[in-house]
Amino acid sequence: MAKRHGIDLGKMRELHERERADFLARRPRARALAGQSAGHLLFGVPLHWMDDWPTPSPLFVAEAQGAQLTDVDGHRYVDFCLGDTGAMFGHSPAPVAAAIARESARGLTAMLPGEDALWVAEALAQRFGLPVWQFALSASDANRFAIRWARAATGRDQILVFNGCYHGTVDDVFVDLKEGQAKPRASLLGQVYPLTEHTRVVEFNDLAALERALSDGRVACVLAEPAMTNIGMVLPDPDYWQQAQAIIRRHGSLLLLDETHTISCGPGGFTALHGLRPDLLVLGKPLAGGLPAAAYGFSAELAARAQQAKRDAPAGHSGIGTTLSANRLSCAAMRANLAEVMTDDAYQIMFERAAQLERGLRELFVRFDLPWCVTRLGARCEFQFVPRLPRNGSEAAAEQDAELEQSIHLYLLNRGLLITPFHNMLLLSPHTTAQDVDRLLAVFDQWLRAVRMA
Repeated sequence: MAKRHGIDLGKMRELHERERADFLARRPRARALAGQSAGHLLFGVPLHWMDDWPTPSPLFVAEAQGAQLTDVDGHRYVDFCLGDTGAMFGHSPAPVAAAIARESARGLTAMLPGEDALWVAEALAQRFGLPVWQFALSASDANRFAIRWARAATGRDQILVFNGCYHGTVDDVFVDLKEGQAKPRASLLGQVYPLTEHTRVVEFNDLAALERALSDGRVACVLAEPAMTNIGMVLPDPDYWQQAQAIIRRHGSLLLLDETHTISCGPGGFTALHGLRPDLLVLGKPLAGGLPAAAYGFSAELAARAQQAKRDAPAGHSGIGTTLSANRLSCAAMRANLAEVMTDDAYQIMFERAAQLERGLRELFVRFDLPWCVTRLGARCEFQFVPRLPRNGSEAAAEQDAELEQSIHLYLLNRGLLITPFHNMLLLSPHTTAQDVDRLLAVFDQWLRAVRMA
């Protein structure tokens, strides 16, 4: 009898085939739209990542509100994916929707500053402790621009990332560690220049490797999530960032933190919660309630160096920024979201629901005698098919199981529960109820009963 991670593979595969057939049978409208889309959208979807869900045909959404989605066939779902963090505070928060409606009649973009931009910068400075800010349309752009400022300010050409990282579509970060050597990520499409000429990669939580990689003084910045969230969850060792920051500063490099996902830790993210002192910080997807927007902050010292670098450069385009960055609509949405949605009270609800989910998952795995672990980062939970938490990207990747994940995800989806498609990440919004969490745990229990070893 074939088994993996405590699961009967034969039972799981038979169940999964029935779930695929059920999905198709109950969604005729979605199947019709998929047929139409095939001729006009690459892979039949407007963004090819939308084809990564575990469904045999794309799931077309009709509307989303709070923690609920409704598809074009009328099926309702409790959403634990929340646009992979873009809708972390719920779909269409009322204050954000009102700000968008109001501002859309007053001018969408002007390439000139408005009062909302200043308000947002001041609010971000208060939350994160970085006094100076700039805006972008996505965390990908913000990371890209922050790297340029770091290189311009330091005069150095290298950056360092951690193995298994994800920082959007920045070319420089698609480098993995394979048998001790930096290699371009195998899945990267269309790359024509060698990334390893300007990017170094080490394992997370390895202080000695970080020290060695920075020792020649060529690294402009270390780009990191404070806790890794895109290779499965990988938390820092208790004293890791205290020592890592000292190493980074000793070698004259800058620390660039990407809080796009770890903003789940609280209003000031992991940075404020743990007293970190980055030189640069990026915040993306959830900042404007799901509208495209991002921001990146500078320490006072780095802001001065960056401004001097721009003054010293020849006149012309810096290669930093896009015309629609800091447009009036996104600034209004960011202000409303920060002022009325990303509040301490909202986070408290999210933390309570996430703690409920964490306890429930642990109890499930104990009851079924499964060697699986659960990690929580504020409002974000992850379960992984290993007995103890991985310490780096290699350990996390080694135990990922796409077939097992897809079976779980489709079973949940067919019963009105949506979780992040790329691994086993679950996000709790202020609109997620205790009943929603109980329902997810009950359905997961049903799946385990159906596929566990006899």
